[in-house]
Amino acid sequence: MNDKEIERKNQAIACKSEQIVIFVKKIFMQRVGFLKNIYLFYSEGFKNMTVGKTLWIIVLIKLFIMFGILKVFFFPDYLNEHFRDDAGKANHVRMELINKSK
Repeated sequence: MNDKEIERKNQAIACKSEQIVIFVKKIFMQRVGFLKNIYLFYSEGFKNMTVGKTLWIIVLIKLFIMFGILKVFFFPDYLNEHFRDDAGKANHVRMELINKSK
């Protein structure tokens, strides 16, 4: 190969890489626009709510109570209380799974 052929191949590769970069930027901008539209849809919807805001606050309070407060009282950390190392925990879980399946 001579220098002209090498230069021509390098230019073709550079052209292809520029096309790929442009394509990726175009796809990225479409996704950003799509996500922006989703965000604007929901934000405008929440701004215009009256009763819905109150209902969402009630739902969030209930979720906090269920996962933040009740978990502490009704779901103790059994494995950490009864086993010190990971091997003991894994063995217990394995045996429970085997025994429950029978």
